[in-house]
Amino acid sequence: MTETAGAPSGGPGVPGPPGPGASAAGGGLVRRRRRRRLRGSALAVTVVVAGTAGAGWALYAKLSGNITPDEAAAAELARYERERPTALVRDARNILLIGSDARSGDGNARRGRGSGAERSDATVLLHLSAGRRSATAVSVPRDLMVDVPGCRRRDGTRAEPVFTMFNHAFRTGGSACTVRTVEKLTGIRVDHYVVVDFHGFKELVDAVGGVEMCLTEPIDDKAAGLRLPAGRVRLDGERALGYVRARKSLGDGSDTARMERQQRFLGALVDKVRDDGVLLNPVKLYPVLDAATSALTTDPDLASLRGLYELVRGLREIPAERVQFLTVPREPYVHDSHRDQLVKPQAEELFERLRRDEPVVVEHRPPRDSAGKSRAGAGDPAAGPRGNAPGEPYRPSRQESGGYSAYLRGDGEPGKNPEGEPPDGPAAASPAPTFRGNTAAEDTCG
Repeated sequence: MTETAGAPSGGPGVPGPPGPGASAAGGGLVRRRRRRRLRGSALAVTVVVAGTAGAGWALYAKLSGNITPDEAAAAELARYERERPTALVRDARNILLIGSDARSGDGNARRGRGSGAERSDATVLLHLSAGRRSATAVSVPRDLMVDVPGCRRRDGTRAEPVFTMFNHAFRTGGSACTVRTVEKLTGIRVDHYVVVDFHGFKELVDAVGGVEMCLTEPIDDKAAGLRLPAGRVRLDGERALGYVRARKSLGDGSDTARMERQQRFLGALVDKVRDDGVLLNPVKLYPVLDAATSALTTDPDLASLRGLYELVRGLREIPAERVQFLTVPREPYVHDSHRDQLVKPQAEELFERLRRDEPVVVEHRPPRDSAGKSRAGAGDPAAGPRGNAPGEPYRPSRQESGGYSAYLRGDGEPGKNPEGEPPDGPAAASPAPTFRGNTAAEDTCG
């Protein structure tokens, strides 16, 4: 068969010789150029990823480096390990939060004290339930009369055990002495401790853009540096610090109204962080983490971003109504009405339930920013129904209960659980008592 005119000599599918101006190596050149472009792109991606990873590591290192580990306190606690309580529930955690009145930072000299006289301005025992079903924050009054053990002073000498006000523990022996005092008082093992000072508190509030509160009455408190109208107000760091610290000109002059304000503020702060999506937004989260970590002195196990993350990663799943705030059941001290003592057996029952990770229910108490100058206590109308002291579970009188001293439940009726159903089985023998307090879900104007 003769070839068709004009057909390539190589036949169908067989490449013929290169045409005029063509290079025998043209296809290879295109492939080499393509490979060079791919290598260049890969190198660029590698540089970007490495740069991002490097920046991420730098940020991680900076945030972790912000936290101050309290090695001396850890050594002191290790010294007394044998006397410390044993944790009963493996996954539950108890964290002691200590607000120090140290005056570090600009503008704090008028509010706090020098490092030589540093005291705990607020102390909260935060209980995180196993499985992170709930979080319960229990305030410990700084005027509560307690047994403070013999502690190592900041200068290295040893103090003798003493029965005195609770905030003496931090002033004498810092966080280690405070942890030992709380454990001796409650029988609850403290797993971690965190100390934050005035400057760190203000920075944290400013980092979240301020916190909205609702005031039932206007506030004009020169000592606290506060001048606020009634109604909804947004507190920046400086005003928030004055609000949670104000004492003499607000409420009854004791720690009662002050701790109520602190609890409402903490609830509003938690609500703000959750509602603004701070935990899920890196742009919003970084300044909050930077401010928070810069403010912290913690036990060594918690003194890293990883340690903090492991602790709080389950908290965002806790419903706001299960983030609870209350104060230990207490009443005026018998020998000095300006001091507090525990109300027994209610305080022991609260501590036992937390120790065993059993449910605790809180019921709202109306805010008292400046109303009521009498000291809340048993028999005081400001203390709530049936004259219960602040923090005390509601109990009917003997006339109301016929002598049966059962707890009133969440619905306000004896013998029913918080859902209103009659108790059944083991729950009937150990009902969850209702304590006065509030939750992060409550509107401060409500």
